[in-house]
Amino acid sequence: MKTAAIAAFIVAVAASGSQAHAQAVADTGYSAAGLYNLANSYARAGQPGMAVLNYERAALLAPNDADIQANLDDVRASIHLPPQRSSRLDRIVKLASPDTVAWIGVLGIVIVGASLFAATVSLRFRALRIAGLILGISALGFTTCNALVQWPKLRQAVVIVKETPVRVSPVPMGDALLQLPEGETVTVTAQHEDFVLVRTRTGRAGWAARADLADVVPRYSKP
Repeated sequence: MKTAAIAAFIVAVAASGSQAHAQAVADTGYSAAGLYNLANSYARAGQPGMAVLNYERAALLAPNDADIQANLDDVRASIHLPPQRSSRLDRIVKLASPDTVAWIGVLGIVIVGASLFAATVSLRFRALRIAGLILGISALGFTTCNALVQWPKLRQAVVIVKETPVRVSPVPMGDALLQLPEGETVTVTAQHEDFVLVRTRTGRAGWAARADLADVVPRYSKP
């Protein structure tokens, strides 16, 4: 992992108020192995929310790691949350790591570009050019499908505190519609000051305090 990317992640975490977590990531490194070990530490410390968060982040970097998925399912089960199962399309496009998918996309662009350029300078090897176009477009299609499947992760967040109240409006008062358990994964659809509009797996929606959640995909924000 590049130093700049690690630094950006640490700044994002620190800005959200989790200095201890930022230091832990700095010590382990933002990698699948580092996040997996960090999640194990949180699980042993009785912090299921932070454990789920880091297992989810590790799974993004190593989607085919059985140990990560097994431990994630174990933590979810320990707090009485159902395991999240992937669709068939999700399993297909996750056959490669994010770095591999990116390189496949770059290779697809190069192949398509080379095939089109070859067509402008020579009419020979027509079958080879067509094969190159098909191969390049297929590579780009695979990368696009992977991006579409991963896109919802950009809006997912994990509850990192116990019993987070979800209210009708973005204010810290009034009766709660429901309580989100620590470790629950929700989808963030909007933000208003210190609150975010979330949607649960069952389709229920409401406003929760931003500080009670952590994004699965870290976002950089200026200090």
